[in-house]
Amino acid sequence: MGLLEAIILAVLAASTPLLIAATGELVTERAGVLNLGVEGMMIVGAACGFGGAWLTGSTMIGALCGIAAGTLLSLIFAMMALGLAVNQVATGLALTILGVGLSGLIGARFVGERITTAPHLHIPGFTDIPLVGRILFGEDAFVYFSLALVVGVWLFLYRTRAGLVLRAVGDNHVSAHALGYPVLRIRMLAVMFGGACAGLAGAYLPLAYTPFFIPGMTAGRGWIALALVVFSSWRPARLVIGAYLFGAVTILQLHAQGWGVGIPSQFMSALPYLATIIVLVLISRARTGGSTAPASLGTIFVPDR
Repeated sequence: MGLLEAIILAVLAASTPLLIAATGELVTERAGVLNLGVEGMMIVGAACGFGGAWLTGSTMIGALCGIAAGTLLSLIFAMMALGLAVNQVATGLALTILGVGLSGLIGARFVGERITTAPHLHIPGFTDIPLVGRILFGEDAFVYFSLALVVGVWLFLYRTRAGLVLRAVGDNHVSAHALGYPVLRIRMLAVMFGGACAGLAGAYLPLAYTPFFIPGMTAGRGWIALALVVFSSWRPARLVIGAYLFGAVTILQLHAQGWGVGIPSQFMSALPYLATIIVLVLISRARTGGSTAPASLGTIFVPDR
């Protein structure tokens, strides 16, 4: 029972940054924009989040610093891809490279430092329930926020007029512009939201997952988050399943190494990324039409001057 509880708790912790980052990217892509800079925004969010928490002693301020860092980087992407109509793929890749280098510069003075991680919820009488107590009533605020974020995004996209407009912009930006909707403004806000989520996801790593910052600590999670959006077919509910599935693969490969499974550790460490490739291939083969991907994804809208 204790081992099962420990595994489930570890899966929740490993899945939370994936879920937060992927939710933000889902909104961005629903608006018809492809931002491949999630990894870069996450690692800068991790550096700024740790720095903010270390300097102030506040996890909340650290999280806000991570959000601000991700948002500012997303504005660079928006200025290039939306304002100057630069290729989105090239801009996103450049943003990732910029983020990796910038995080090393920002986080250089914090390497080797430690902070107190985010506190966990404790409700007397509930948190102490065997197995389910710590899982349901003993997590940190980031875990609960990630689930609330998915619910909020689902309600926004499918139960509000603003969400309908955003999806319309992603499906056909020309028609949306003809109806009088500010396409560029909507897409910029969507990109900023995705950047804020990526920054928060990165800040989660040093603020709650581990109590320290090291360069490259995102370890490809931004790319997995991008794959999760495709895995979910751009639907928030499926995103939760995908995030916890990939989180489980990550944790189980660690436990398999601890149990002495006779498989090379390098192969076990590559399992989460191998699973990502396999899932994307299967989805590509299974999709014969009727994709829910925004029709204008990857295109740039430039209004008449």
